[in-house]
Parts: sequence; C-alpha cells; structure tokens
Amino acid sequence: MLWNKYTHFLNQWNGVWITAPSITGLVILLRFLGLIQFWEWRTYDAYMRMRPLESPDNRIAIVGINEDDLRAVGQPIFPDGVYAKLLKKLKAMEPKVIGLDIYRDLPVEPGHQELVEVFESTPNLVAIKKVVGDRQRDVIEGPPVLEENNQAGANDLKVDPDKRIRRGYLFVTLQNGQNVTSFASKVVLRYLENFEISPKTLDDNIYQLGKTILEPFEANDGGYVRADAGGYLILLNYRGPSRYFETVSMMDILEDRVPPDWGSDRIILIGAVGESFNDLFSTPYSSSLIRTLEPMSGVEVHANIISQLIGSALDGRSMIKTWVDIYEWIWILFWSGVGAATTWRWRTAGGVSYFSIWKVITIFVAGGVLFASTYIAFLWSWWLPVVPAFLGMTTSAVVITAYIARTAQDIRKTFGRYLTDEVVATLLESPEGLKLGGERRNITILTSDLRGFTATSERLQPEEVVKILNFYLGYMADVITKHNGTIDEFMGDGILVLFGAPITREDDPTRAVACAIDMQLAMEPVNKQMKEWGLTPLEMGIGINTGEVVVGNIGSLKRTKYGIVGSQVNLTYRIESYTTGGQILISGTTLNEVGSLVKINGEKEVMPKGVKKPITIYDVGGLGGKYNLVLRKEEEIYLPLKEAISLHYVVLDGKNVGDCLNNGSLVKLSAKEAEIQGVEGEENIPPPLINIKLNFVWDGKESEDVYGKVLEKKAENGNFYIRFTAKPPDVSARLESLYKSLQS
Repeated sequence: MLWNKYTHFLNQWNGVWITAPSITGLVILLRFLGLIQFWEWRTYDAYMRMRPLESPDNRIAIVGINEDDLRAVGQPIFPDGVYAKLLKKLKAMEPKVIGLDIYRDLPVEPGHQELVEVFESTPNLVAIKKVVGDRQRDVIEGPPVLEENNQAGANDLKVDPDKRIRRGYLFVTLQNGQNVTSFASKVVLRYLENFEISPKTLDDNIYQLGKTILEPFEANDGGYVRADAGGYLILLNYRGPSRYFETVSMMDILEDRVPPDWGSDRIILIGAVGESFNDLFSTPYSSSLIRTLEPMSGVEVHANIISQLIGSALDGRSMIKTWVDIYEWIWILFWSGVGAATTWRWRTAGGVSYFSIWKVITIFVAGGVLFASTYIAFLWSWWLPVVPAFLGMTTSAVVITAYIARTAQDIRKTFGRYLTDEVVATLLESPEGLKLGGERRNITILTSDLRGFTATSERLQPEEVVKILNFYLGYMADVITKHNGTIDEFMGDGILVLFGAPITREDDPTRAVACAIDMQLAMEPVNKQMKEWGLTPLEMGIGINTGEVVVGNIGSLKRTKYGIVGSQVNLTYRIESYTTGGQILISGTTLNEVGSLVKINGEKEVMPKGVKKPITIYDVGGLGGKYNLVLRKEEEIYLPLKEAISLHYVVLDGKNVGDCLNNGSLVKLSAKEAEIQGVEGEENIPPPLINIKLNFVWDGKESEDVYGKVLEKKAENGNFYIRFTAKPPDVSARLESLYKSLQS
C-alpha cells in the first residue's frame, strides 16, 4: 500500500521530476560556459548598493591629492621636498601607519635627500610598487630605502573583465613563484602589530588573522566562472561608495588646516583622488540601473581592503562567503523545482483565465521570495546564486507551461473531434465549465436526418456505412462550423446543432437558417461522390426551432455530456420528421426571430406528438440579406404509366411497421416522386407527411422494401402522392429506366 502511494506520487509529479533536473543541468551548463557571469556580477553589484551603509571606519583617513593641490604646487609631478614636508606633518600627529600610494622610485628634486631621511626615520611608513606587467614598462620599483627595509607593498589591483574591481590582493604571485605582499596587507600587518596580532597558518593557504579566517578566492567562487585566481585574492566587502572615508587635501595638512591630533592612532593613506591623475576605477558602487555614479580612486580601493581586513581581525566583521559548487547546484535545482512544481501544481486548477492571473502571480511571488532570501543572505555576507536560480525557476515554469499548453491543445484536438471548439473552450477554460447542472436559455435548435438511410445501410457492409457517414458528416461539420454552430451530437446519420449555446449571439436564428440552406447545398458534392462510389444519392431533411431549454453538463461525475433538455428539443425532432428530402422546415418562433429575410415557399399546420395545440411550420426557400442563399428546388414532372404497377404498402409509426397491409398501384412517376392509386377506398388513404413502406409486384414477385413519405399534394380518385426516401439499387435502376422510357 505504501509503495503504491509512493509510486502514485511519483507519477503524479512526473513533469516536475523530469523538468527540474533537466533545466538545472542546462543552467549549470550555461553558467559553466560563462553566459550568465555578467548578470551575476551585476546582481552582486546591485545587492552591494542596496544594502544599508555601514558606519565609516574612522581608523582610516585619506590625504587626497586633488586638482587644487596640483595648482598650489604649480607642477604635475611634485618635488620630493613636498612629500617630505607632508610626511613630517603627518608623523607629528603620531598615526599608527602611514601608507604612501605614490610612486617614488626615482628622485625628483629639490628635496630628494630630505625625503630619503624621512623614509629612513619612519618605520611605520609603507610605500607602493607595481609588480604585475612587463618588466621593461609596467613594473615600478618602490623607494630603494623602503625596499631595503621591507616597507613597500604591491599596489596592483585586480580588475574584472567588465572593468570593475570586486576582488583585492593579499599578496601577488609572480611568474617565478615569488609571493609579493600587497600594499594593503603591509599596512594592515603593520597596524595589527600594535594589537599583537599576526597571521597564523591553519592549512594550506588558509590563515587566521585575529578573529577572522582568511581563505583564498577560487576560480569558480560566487558568480565567477574559471576566473584568474592567481596570487591570494579575497572578495571585497566595500564599506561604501566613493568619498566614504574621511578625506582631506594635501594642502589642508601642509597649511595646518586640520587639528594637530587629526591623525593620531589612525591609518593615514596618501594618494591621488583627482580626475586628472588617471587613478580612478569602477566598483559595484560606480553605476546603477538608471545612472552612472562616481568612480573610486585607487587609494580609496586600498582603504576598503585595509578596512575589511582590520575590521575582520579586530571586530569580527564578516568576509564575503560563497558556497561550494555542490551546494550551489542543489540551490539551483531547488528553485528549478519551485518553478516547475508551482506551475505543475496549478495545471488542473481553473482554466486559462485562472492561469493568467493566479499562476503568473504565484511565479512572481516565488521570484520575490528568491530575491528577498538571497538579499537577506547577502546582508549576512553570503553571495548565493541569484541569476542561475531565477533562470532555472522561470525556465522550468515556461517549460511546464508550454507542456501544459501543448497538452491542452492535444486535449482540445481530441475533444474537438467529438465536440465543437466552443464547447471544448467552455469546458476547459471557465471554472464552471465542468460543473454538473445547467441554465435556462433561449436558443435555436437545428436537427437533420438522412431520409431512408437506415434501410439503405442494411444492404451495405458496416465498413461502407462508416465510410459514407464519415464523408457526409465531414461535409456537414465544415458547414456548421462555418456558421458558428455547436454540434451537440451525431446520432448515426442525424445531427443535433445548437445556435446560442454555449455562446449566445444576436443572430443565432438567422445563422441557423443560413446553415441549413448551406447544408442542403452541400449535398450536391456529397452525392457526386456517392455516384462515383456506385451508391444511390442521399437526401436530407432539416428541422429548425427556437425556444427555451436547459443547457449544460448532464450526467454523473464519471460520465458527463454537454447537451440540452426540454420540450423544445423534442419539438424540433417532430418538425424535422415532417420533412422530405432536400426540405427545410422551421417553426413559427424561428420565423419570427429571422423575420423578412427568410423566403417561405409554403406553410402547413401539424399536430406533433406531445403538443397540445396544432402548430404551423414553414417551408424555407431561401435567405436574403448578406447571406443571399437560395434553396434550389427541382420541379417534379409526373408522367402516367402505360400500365400500372401493382404494390402493397404499410404505414410506419415512427420506426415501427404497421400491421395493416394495403394494396395499391403505381400510376404516375417522376424523378423522385410517384402517384399511388389506392384500391381500398379513400378512407384508407394514409395521412399527409407520414412515412410508408412499399413493395412493388413485378412478374409475380415482390421487390425489396421501398420507403417514402406521403405528400400533401391533392390527388383525384382517392389517389395520393409520395416522395421516395429509400430505394434498393435494383428498384431504383428499374424505376429510373421506366421514367426515361416515359420521357422518350
């Protein structure tokens, strides 16, 4: 029992089990190819800008050299004496560390010797050098005095392919395998000496620095794919945008515009911040979706790296953390499953309109939860996959939706072979479409039937009967669809068509009459095919009625039929039973609805079964207006027989054969009709519009059964007219030959 439940559960959600892993694999492949990397970086940048700004790190201050300082000095390259004076001023403030982010590998007079003396007398000074690049052009040595004392660090910055800085060096590994400590790391280690903190090796490339554990950036960490992970890199946890650290100009220090203790116990960084110095970089804070923000100077990038390291070592400030690959794959699989399961779960709820509202909203809500959860994780310094998870979720939802749409299309095609598209749409697209029950509605009902086809089919093989019916019904279905009729049911050779259900239109009665005429006109190509098959022509009668019925789903929960119930349905069948081949009869209610557009050839008063009072039915000859349809009616020419043909007949009561056998003779013949002379007296003449079965007597032998309908035409001497509805092939051939001989 438990295994059956488990199997049923798996089968019930098979779309999810297939879609989610497949889409996850596709997303991981796209990610591996680097096609999602750019968007993951942009999401990382957006989260960085969106999160609340941390309080400024007052342990770090910047002496920023700007354009005003450049104008004050009067030359683009400052003499060594200017820096010597600046460093003496800062030393007097007793900072913990001074970081000089200015290249001083060559002397710039005047004041070079004075600067060298300052370098020699300042053990807490860290200078820069450039170690990455062509040795002949890009590599720049640090000040010789500071190089000798190990007081110079590499100021190389790691720029991503989209020209943004998201990572920072702790040390740079040269091609010969030598590790060069970065400028920021030199400053941090010098500063932490005051707190007796130094890095401790825990494992290969894993260090403990105070309260934090340092792990190197790997090539596929976060949103990176096969990134350059040379040296020792960390993801930068910026404190804020440009100008977030306290910054004063060089002239503010030289002209004593700041308090004497301004730099006390701080890290003082000296570097260019003006645009003309060409030392500006793009960071996550450098642009947004709607505007470009201010770039960040190189000295500010170093300040963020320094702040991140000392904040982590002293305060336990979090580093940016990422998951290993397997966890990220599970995360993507989870959200792919959410998209697939959410869409799959709602596949059987409501219809298309329901899907377009609630199911789409559900996906948006799930997307909101994804972004909210990853953003909250980012606030806790976790960089989780956002774009791959979102892509997996939405793609899975799209795939499931496409599958459902394809399935619905297949269902529509399948049901459309039994019901009209409108009925299928009503059943599948409206929440009430499948509920049992109905509603009262005024509709127009059309029913058609082939005259005498039951008798004809008895002489044919079942396969032939099916072939004829499929061909005939195919033609009729096309005509009915053309006029927006709803085929409610095929009943053998009979068709029940609704105009006004499930969709009501103002011109339902008019379209019903137009459809009926078109159906009769379509019998011409049908009978052309019958002739090619060597079969007798088919004739159809159509009855139309307009009235109030109950329309809806009828049946049980296991088997339901969309149909109609009411006395007006039965009345329509009664009206159709009065028709002869090629005739269309409509009720008075339909005539009133259609009005003067319809052409009436005649009318008759009848008393159908189940009706308390006689009703008038009308013979349709055509329809005007935009339809301009005319029902072609051949005039029957009766020719007298030289010698009457004996016969006997019985009256049919519905489908039952009466037990009163009457004798008569065929005295006149036309193409489709005949005049019968009764020998039992006028009182035994069958009433008009009733069906009879005849058997001719030729050469002392009875023919096969022939069927006909008694016409209303008046005949003399107790005679009556009939219209043949079904004739066996041999009888048909013999009568046709006889009529041709009479014509000649």
